[in-house]
Amino acid sequence: MDIASLGGLLMALVLVIYGITAKDGFGALNGFLDRDSALITFGGAFMGMLATQSSIPEFIKKLKSISLIFKPQTVNELETIQTVIKLSNVARKDGLLQLEEMANNMDDAFMKKGLLLIVDGTDPELVRSILETELSSIEERHSANIGFWEALAAAGPAWGMIGTLIGLINMLGKLQDMATVGPNMAIALITTLYGSMLANWICTPVANKMKENNGAELKQKEILVEGLLSIQAGENPRVIEEKLKSFLAPNRREELNSGGEGGDDVG
Repeated sequence: MDIASLGGLLMALVLVIYGITAKDGFGALNGFLDRDSALITFGGAFMGMLATQSSIPEFIKKLKSISLIFKPQTVNELETIQTVIKLSNVARKDGLLQLEEMANNMDDAFMKKGLLLIVDGTDPELVRSILETELSSIEERHSANIGFWEALAAAGPAWGMIGTLIGLINMLGKLQDMATVGPNMAIALITTLYGSMLANWICTPVANKMKENNGAELKQKEILVEGLLSIQAGENPRVIEEKLKSFLAPNRREELNSGGEGGDDVG
């Protein structure tokens, strides 16, 4: 469980509730609950998104993708580089064929695929092409989910404004009864609040977290591509290490140096 994502969303909701109830107690929440406003804002936004999807199952699948932000990320650039360096040492000492056994014991499907390709003697350019096509497919899947939540973030406030306009029209139609102007105005504005909450409390954080996770995963796999091709080219493990360090921030390069996984100087 990603505590940062869960904690951030929960604390944001707690702070909003605190702001509403700080002076007048929890009874003040009743003034912020309105069924019709919720139907217009949430119903309109979600049904509008449904209309843009290829099918209802696809819509449900993208809604469920919110669970991805709560899964702990296993991406670790340092460990990836250390693994590549270890593989390069094995390949330099014992040959590429020795990597096949190591590949069969790996859980990372992308790394396993790349290793088996170079063990089979596949042309380096073809290896790069296959792995980069895999990367493009991963990015395309991630982008579809990110785009869904970004579009929903835009739809929420828009439908909130539509609800507010409906409320204002109804209010202006009853101006002869001035006692109802205040309550009706409050109800009209609730839809704007709902739309803003949908966008800024849920959709935008979800989309941004997915972007962050996507960037981290793609960077890790780019490290793997460069590392595996360097192993196939027979480069010295020290050279591979220095090449892959360029993917890291300077302070993280020091962590790699202190990790004791440097390449061996094999002649």
